[in-house]
Amino acid sequence: MAQERAQGWSVVVPYYNERDYLAATLASLQAQTVRPLRLILVDNASTDGSAEIARAALADADGVYVTFLHEARPGQAAALECGIAKASTPFIAICDADTIYPPDYLARAQARFDGGGRKVAAVLATPLYDAPESADSARRRLKMRIVPHLLSRQCHTGGYAQTFRTDALKRAGGYSRKIWPHLRKDHELIHRVWKEGRVIHDATLWCRASDRRSAALQKRWTLFERLLYHATPFQLKDWYFYRFLGPRMAARAHDELKLRERPWEKEGEEMRQEINATN
Repeated sequence: MAQERAQGWSVVVPYYNERDYLAATLASLQAQTVRPLRLILVDNASTDGSAEIARAALADADGVYVTFLHEARPGQAAALECGIAKASTPFIAICDADTIYPPDYLARAQARFDGGGRKVAAVLATPLYDAPESADSARRRLKMRIVPHLLSRQCHTGGYAQTFRTDALKRAGGYSRKIWPHLRKDHELIHRVWKEGRVIHDATLWCRASDRRSAALQKRWTLFERLLYHATPFQLKDWYFYRFLGPRMAARAHDELKLRERPWEKEGEEMRQEINATN
């Protein structure tokens, strides 16, 4: 374990037009207590100056080794595939460009990997959308203590709150549009990772996520599909994803590329117009 710790972590951050959020995210990652740390930033053809912001934010990153990549293929899955391929450290974290990570985020994840040994393939954090000491955050932590035990061998977080043993992630196939081009790709990936080892949901490990995506994305799978996901035994999850949910999402054109459309921005603009019209 000491040798694995000495080799450090890789953090993959894909981004597309995140100029309003990226600097704060990178500052939180630069403040991580683990060293050495490799940041792998993947620009997914941004047009808003995000790449320049990333380079400026990490111009003086002490003890942090930065790799800047460009992925022309559209979509977060393509960007993640590009970044993960460059990771050579024993552990890897997937981080969104609009999420804040406390300084001990990777250190706490490392402790869970160390405690569980080689059988632990992934450690998943608890996403918070309010101050860590708020009532909403306490409720989310309590939920993470209970739900993964009731609904085991499933995914209860988004990809921005997931850390992996790198070899297990790569054996599972990582993010890949060839395997899964649809939305809910974080759930499908964790299903594959479960085949490589144990997945831990940690109620004490947290990150502060942006809630701008949540309302829009919940609309992308139906209540019936969500309930069936939880009700389907692990042994039948291949059927659920590849015979049931995948074809349904393909029929509705719910490709993960829809994340680039940013429906939350359109909804916000419509709301602003309505407010202006009433004033």
